Amino acid sequence: MRRYNLFLLLYCFCGLAHAQIIDPKKTAERKATDRTNGRIDQSIDKGFDKVEEGIGSLFKKKDKKKKVEQLQNENSSLSSSQEGKMSNEKPAGEVKNTQSRSASFSSYSKFDFVPGEKVVAFEDFAQDAIGDFPGKWNTNGSGEVVTIGGKEGKWLKFTNEGFFYPEFVDVLDENCTIEFEMGTNEAQKVLARMFFVDSKTYPNPLQYGSVNLVEVYFNPAGSTEIVCRDKDWEVKSSNSKNNVAWLLPTSPFVKISVWRQKNRLRIYMNETKVWDIPRAFEPGIPYRLLFGTDTNFQDDRALFISNLRVAKGQPDTRSKLITEGKFVTNGILFDVNSDKIKGESYGVLQEIATVMKENSTVKIRISGHTDSDGDDKTNLALSQKRALAIKNTLDKDFGIEASRMETDGFGESKPIDSNVTAQGKANNRRAEFTKL
Repeated sequence: MRRYNLFLLLYCFCGLAHAQIIDPKKTAERKATDRTNGRIDQSIDKGFDKVEEGIGSLFKKKDKKKKVEQLQNENSSLSSSQEGKMSNEKPAGEVKNTQSRSASFSSYSKFDFVPGEKVVAFEDFAQDAIGDFPGKWNTNGSGEVVTIGGKEGKWLKFTNEGFFYPEFVDVLDENCTIEFEMGTNEAQKVLARMFFVDSKTYPNPLQYGSVNLVEVYFNPAGSTEIVCRDKDWEVKSSNSKNNVAWLLPTSPFVKISVWRQKNRLRIYMNETKVWDIPRAFEPGIPYRLLFGTDTNFQDDRALFISNLRVAKGQPDTRSKLITEGKFVTNGILFDVNSDKIKGESYGVLQEIATVMKENSTVKIRISGHTDSDGDDKTNLALSQKRALAIKNTLDKDFGIEASRMETDGFGESKPIDSNVTAQGKANNRRAEFTKL
């Protein structure tokens, strides 16, 4: 009987051992996937324990089951000029004349980001109905357009795990900039993802792979990671760091600014440069933009995005202003319905000031322009006040004598692009610097 039991035990052991003999290649692939998923999970969870307890962000409600978004159809009629760029955001008679820069302006003193010359894509979801998935996007997940209490305009809410493709954004120019705002809330653990996908190898970016791929991860708790791959799937560059935490009680939102100059990639979170990768992109590859989220498929977790702006061209302030006689920019931003300049305008203003200092005899005229939204008289007044605010800032903050500058504003009367499309309006909201 003992021999029988011993034989039976050995038989079972051999069966178990046989069951573990599997394809080594599949094992390696599975382990690689598990490591990637584990790394993502750790990135999502890391740091949240330090910020979750006691946070009372603007999203927090007495009823914990209440959704973040306020689906208020009566408030769904919104202006297309969400960033206050040389445009009218409110009815006539409500223009705020502050003639001062934002309180956070000084913190942008090392912010060297300068937007591209021409806006080629702009999205603020003004054309989409609350509760709908936006018409110019595609996804393998789900989402809806919402409003958020205390925030201007409409936002796309990524409601679960997946990828989100802005189909209206064409193949990215070798010299381009991308800007957008995103947010989450204190109860949610969400990893935001941004991809640059090889559209030649993967015509449908939603089905992307690892060839010629650039991946960027943003953790609201204060970390980010970047991975750059070549045509052979090899990792050219990979790094992670702790930086800007945007899961905060006062403002669970962050402004992302991306600057591509051929192979080089720079990324800023608010005023902080978090990445500067000299050879992130492969030469000659038609990259497209893709967004994604990691939520571990939890229904109460979401990411919000709005004010996506893509511009192409590399501004040459010196050549445009001194040689050609005119420099045009829509990179000087203002608070909503006021002439208070936003901190992220620092890079453009610094460029202009540098050219003025290098050419000390040059005098200029600063002209403000708006799109066609809103009341004509209000647009005219706002454009004049914003031009004057630019002059005052160049004088007080950058040391350019006021006597070398004069100002004017033309409201919506001199468009340089169509006022029918969102990107056309974005181009019309501008400041012009003309050599006298």
